[in-house]
Amino acid sequence: MWADVLLTLERTHLLRLAVWGGASVVLGSLVLAWLAMREARSPLLQHFAIQTAAWGAVDLAICAWGWQGLKLRDFDGVTALVNFLWLNVGLDVGYAAVGITLAITCWKLGPKLGGVGAGIGVVVQGLALALLDLVLLAEIAAARAA
Repeated sequence: MWADVLLTLERTHLLRLAVWGGASVVLGSLVLAWLAMREARSPLLQHFAIQTAAWGAVDLAICAWGWQGLKLRDFDGVTALVNFLWLNVGLDVGYAAVGITLAITCWKLGPKLGGVGAGIGVVVQGLALALLDLVLLAEIAAARAA
């Protein structure tokens, strides 16, 4: 694989992550603003929106940090990146599992809708991050095969 192709794939991945993060911040903030303007009380929506905005902000910070670290990679660098991405996929799936556990537990204990909303928010973010990482892994595999 050519180092410049991998660098382009990494940049594209970070841009996709930035779009997801930015959209999450905007959507979460809009839902919170809408609830405040309507003076509506919806713990499920409120906690979903908080999780969405917070995860989006973290995604944007990761993008800024990752962008600073972009560089041409040799074979060992590609291997390290692939291993790091698989670790991230595992963590992302773990986040989703924690979100499912939180949502189910809060539903069974009350139901406590704030916890259910937070859990759903974590599931959405975890699965989206896993998907983004899997897309990059697939692109790297395709570039290696070409």
